[in-house]
Amino acid sequence: MAIIINVDVMLAKRKMSVTELSERVGITMANLSILKNGKAKAIRLTTLDAICKALDCQPGDILEYRSDIDEQSDH
Repeated sequence: MAIIINVDVMLAKRKMSVTELSERVGITMANLSILKNGKAKAIRLTTLDAICKALDCQPGDILEYRSDIDEQSDH
């Protein structure tokens, strides 16, 4: 997929654990793991809003677009 979710990058920048983010956002560790590992097919705007509030960041700090050409060259 061409959209990359950089939750782990923001967690590191904020020195916050996955567990703490899970508690603050109100989503399960399993769902947060799916987001972190790039396995998510969608994210609710309410979830993105809650993540941005918890990490004090903008959606663009979490979401990144890579063209399919870049993705194919990574493999």
